[in-house]
Amino acid sequence: MITTKKVLVLIALSFPLLSYADNFRDRDKSDSLQAIVPKISAKSLIVPGSLMLYGTIETLLAPKYKMLNYAIGHEVINHRPPKFTIDDLTQYLPAASVYVLNISGVKGKNNFKDRTIILGIASLLTAASVNSLKYTTKVERPDKSAFNSFPSGHTAVAFMGAEFLRQEYQGVSPWIGIGGYIVAASTGVLRIYNNKHWVGDIAFGAGVGILSAKLAYWLYPTIKNRLSDRKRRNNNRFDSFVFLPYYNGQQGGLSILKQF
Repeated sequence: MITTKKVLVLIALSFPLLSYADNFRDRDKSDSLQAIVPKISAKSLIVPGSLMLYGTIETLLAPKYKMLNYAIGHEVINHRPPKFTIDDLTQYLPAASVYVLNISGVKGKNNFKDRTIILGIASLLTAASVNSLKYTTKVERPDKSAFNSFPSGHTAVAFMGAEFLRQEYQGVSPWIGIGGYIVAASTGVLRIYNNKHWVGDIAFGAGVGILSAKLAYWLYPTIKNRLSDRKRRNNNRFDSFVFLPYYNGQQGGLSILKQF
């Protein structure tokens, strides 16, 4: 029997392998990050910052005030609707769409190597933020299955992928990014519907995911440039020496000239 865990493993393994061929098609794109270096502006932080602030307020005030955490959460608890665990898969769909579109011939902003490293940085930031908060705040889930409800990891991954998709394809069509955000929002709604998270968990998780992707795009050009400079300096250490073999009819040898 194929379990959800096995399906996720297959997806995780399949997309990098399917995208391997795309790497060869992208080799002629030289330094895709050199042309546009994204910057973090105060305006770009409004949406993720607002979501994280609201999620924090909702979670802190929930025990005393009947806000959305109480109104929506307890509505789900009381009615117990049938569960749809498709959110275990949809959380990965926005990020995976970047590779599917590239394989289909719709080129994004960055080549395979750059976008994959950016996704790795964003995933690392998301995982570190979500897991540290989950096991620090210890908020109980609505279904009382565990004390790691805040924030929602599924939602954070989905919105990180949605922003990753938007960044890569905003120059092609804004509707691609919008579609990614619709999938991410649906994932968050399903987490509430399945009685796994409160509204505050979803809002904060969405903010963390968006912010992590933005930070990854901001950090990577700097990281890449520093690594390139270090590689260039290491190469120059050898380029500064010229080795010239010689033979005068009687003796042979090797001359070493240092360039200054």
